[in-house]
Amino acid sequence: MSRFIRKLVNAASILLLLSINNPAAVALTAKQEQEAQLQANAVALRESGVSEVDHTKEAAALRSYQLRKKKRKGLLRKRESNLADILFPGVTPELYQQSEEVYIVTDMVTSKKTHVPFEFYDLPGCPAPALSEFRASRANKRKNFGARLQGAQYLPAPFQLKVLEDQPCKVVCQVDIGARKVKWLRNLVERQYRVHMTLDSLPVLMRSAEFNYAVRGYPLGFKAGPKYTGKEESEFFLYNHMKFTIAYQDDPNEASGIYITAFDVLPVSIQHDKEGTTCNADATVVNNPTSYLPLRVGMTGDQDMAVLYSYEVKWVKREIAWADRWDVYLIGSPDDDIHFFAIVNSLMIVLFLTGAIATIMVRALRKDISAYNEMAMLEDGSAEETGWKLVHGDVFRPPQTWPMLLAVLVGTGAQIGAAFGMTMLCSILKLVNPIKKGQTLTAVLVLYVLSGSVSGYVSARLYKFSDGKNWKFCTMATALGMPGLMVTMFCILNICLSFAGAATAVSFWLLLAIFALWVCVSSPLVFLGSYFGFRAKTIEVPTKTKQVARVVPDMPWYSTPPVSLLLGGILPFGSVCIELFFIMSALWLHQIYYMMGFLLAVLLILAATCAQVSIVMDYLQLCGEDHRWWWKSFGNCASAGFYLLCYSLWFLSSRLDLVGILPVMVYMTYMTMISLCFSLFCGSVGVLCAFWFNLKIYGAVKVD
Repeated sequence: MSRFIRKLVNAASILLLLSINNPAAVALTAKQEQEAQLQANAVALRESGVSEVDHTKEAAALRSYQLRKKKRKGLLRKRESNLADILFPGVTPELYQQSEEVYIVTDMVTSKKTHVPFEFYDLPGCPAPALSEFRASRANKRKNFGARLQGAQYLPAPFQLKVLEDQPCKVVCQVDIGARKVKWLRNLVERQYRVHMTLDSLPVLMRSAEFNYAVRGYPLGFKAGPKYTGKEESEFFLYNHMKFTIAYQDDPNEASGIYITAFDVLPVSIQHDKEGTTCNADATVVNNPTSYLPLRVGMTGDQDMAVLYSYEVKWVKREIAWADRWDVYLIGSPDDDIHFFAIVNSLMIVLFLTGAIATIMVRALRKDISAYNEMAMLEDGSAEETGWKLVHGDVFRPPQTWPMLLAVLVGTGAQIGAAFGMTMLCSILKLVNPIKKGQTLTAVLVLYVLSGSVSGYVSARLYKFSDGKNWKFCTMATALGMPGLMVTMFCILNICLSFAGAATAVSFWLLLAIFALWVCVSSPLVFLGSYFGFRAKTIEVPTKTKQVARVVPDMPWYSTPPVSLLLGGILPFGSVCIELFFIMSALWLHQIYYMMGFLLAVLLILAATCAQVSIVMDYLQLCGEDHRWWWKSFGNCASAGFYLLCYSLWFLSSRLDLVGILPVMVYMTYMTMISLCFSLFCGSVGVLCAFWFNLKIYGAVKVD
């Protein structure tokens, strides 16, 4: 026993010496110690009451610790970076000089309760200032096709700012608001609309170090209950004074240059007097319940509400680096590990299914193929064919119902997959910045249009295999079907948004540009792909199709539609449902989503899952002597779009708090479009994989 203990001690000593002399082990230990030290510092900062949203060095250190995993770049070997480099790669900071004129850019006025945004100058406020040629050129550079579709105008705000020059309270204008506009403003306040602006590409923030929160944009006003006002009914108040605080950092290489590192606002509701005593160089404007500006008109409703809009600006020097100015915007966002573990979980499920399916299918197929080939070599011919070989004369029979429609749907799904796959690759290669939603939408539309040849080629090959003769109509249906349906739904929604005066209602000229892009670019590319598809040879199959179709026996209830369709769509949807939650939160809850590498991985996992489901269900169907696999292989995977639509209804009821019919109509219209695209992509993968699988297994057996 003592001899064993002596050997064990010697082995431990050797391992200890090896670990000490091993640089990798030393580096790992140092890294663990550094991580423990950072964690201890963060705990100490929290216990001392440091806020995560403040401008201090301690708050910046706490934010840096919270976002340490987001500040790492690389796929396998992570390296330290900063959020400015990750969110806006290649963008250099803009240097401002003393007394240089800067402008605040207005964005849309939005609400989480309604997805019907408005433009800033749709509100009854001060008019837009006259733009100089220099300022107009800088403002117009920010627009693109996708931003115009989203309704973004990016006009300068009616506030004058000069670098490092504090501005005391200054009246911008006086506006007389009529009773109808006042009622509309009260409605916007009740629905929690917020005004969004940017300065040097930084969204304006409302932050409070005392309550430890930071929210993008500022509300139009607020609603106070009877307990607060002392009245029988709730009262609405309007924010008419903006207190802007701009933080900056000196440039170490320039004597007078600065970088803007923060852009904050504190809205104030105040009843200014006409003499100007409440807004001058000596006045201090604060939120005081005795001087709130009530949002109402006279008792008779025929009087206008006079509002004085004002603002003030304060420049403060902070030690926060320009590269860390985006940290506060991502505080509270989901950690990257959640996305990573969700994808790893889905990937493990896919790999497990792949291994299990491959083992079962290879064994079963190898046994079946060996048995069929042995029976084919028997001279007496007494062996009777069973299983999936029994339908060898019908398995490649073209679909008897709607072969053209199937070809069009599969081609359109292939085009959608190609467009989104190329968009993800462009984002990973830093050609497209997902933070800039207008740029991303432009890339999706352009790549979808340029992928028209893919849909034309795929639909032409399938339609030619189905012995279709009306190839012109098939090409026209491929070019006009999906885009026509989408444009029709968008135009109907656009009419409703136009009546509501929403900012997302696009103009007639923009609709004309979309139509020109469709007719002049997308459709010719579809015809080009269709031309090469019909010129190619017909897909050769290993078996000869019989003239008379075999009678299909009765199938079990779980292998017939609609039960089989519902069962087939569970796995494709389940493989992406976790990441789908973050995507929908970014779309409808105004959260930031920039991890396109994860999204590409989810797309590949979705395609792999659809392929597995399609192959397995196709094999089981053929073993049951059912040769009608074309439409079933499409529906088995396309039913995942139905689950996505149901998930969107759950998201609407549990996560969103929409008010009114039009917001629900906007949400359901766009989610229907997304579900349809999702369904077509999954169905296209299902048909193509099932077709490939049938070619392989029937090409491996000897058939007379």
